[in-house]
Amino acid sequence: MAIIKKFRIKSFKQQRPLVSLKKISLSYGKRQILDDVSFNINRGEILGMLGPNGVGKSTIFHLITGLIKPDYGSLIFNNINATNYPVYLRTIKFQIGYVPQHGGYFHDLTLADNLKAIAEILIEDPKERSQRIDNLIAKFELDPVRDVKAKFLSGGQKKKLVIAIALLGNPKVLLLDECFAALDVLTIKMLQQIIVNLQTENNIGICICDHQARDLLSCVDIAIVLSNGKIIANGTPSQLINDPNAKSAYFGDSFKYN
Repeated sequence: MAIIKKFRIKSFKQQRPLVSLKKISLSYGKRQILDDVSFNINRGEILGMLGPNGVGKSTIFHLITGLIKPDYGSLIFNNINATNYPVYLRTIKFQIGYVPQHGGYFHDLTLADNLKAIAEILIEDPKERSQRIDNLIAKFELDPVRDVKAKFLSGGQKKKLVIAIALLGNPKVLLLDECFAALDVLTIKMLQQIIVNLQTENNIGICICDHQARDLLSCVDIAIVLSNGKIIANGTPSQLINDPNAKSAYFGDSFKYN
């Protein structure tokens, strides 16, 4: 598969962390899920998370959004310790957008009504609300299906809808959980381009986790590999696939991403 990104940000002259995980640890009963995990999501950067099933990738998203709290460690948003902030406050105050692996929309509402339902919560001015909805429908080329119930949309259209919903609040950080799962090749390439365009046009921080390693590495600037609750490797895609720890724990010896 061709590389989507025409450039990669290999270093940042002035890193601007939007979200920082500081020494995060979390256990469910006797099972350690995350063990002293630290990393940043920077403005204008696409970060990828890779690792085997059950390693804690979705858990990290749940920690960032506030659905769960860590046992130890801190979550810093814009230099503010937000570890104890509730979900709604993180969404509004720090502009966190989240695209879950499954669902994220109302099945029996039309595409347009899904956007309206969330926009009424996030956007006070009716004129601005309507304009934002129309702009997102146009941006994702969803106008032909705006009056179709969400349950009848294709997989790619549903994913576009959920991303559009996440963008209603003009997020500074966008979290994408398994966004390439169960999609065909052309739809994946379309989503990759949407993600890269969001970085370029909106200068937001984006974090993606997915099991489709090649698809993920084709559109990120840097990535981390998790294993046994820890970050065992990090760097650009080229650095990662040559990292012995990443090879041993995740990629194997024969993996190639281009």
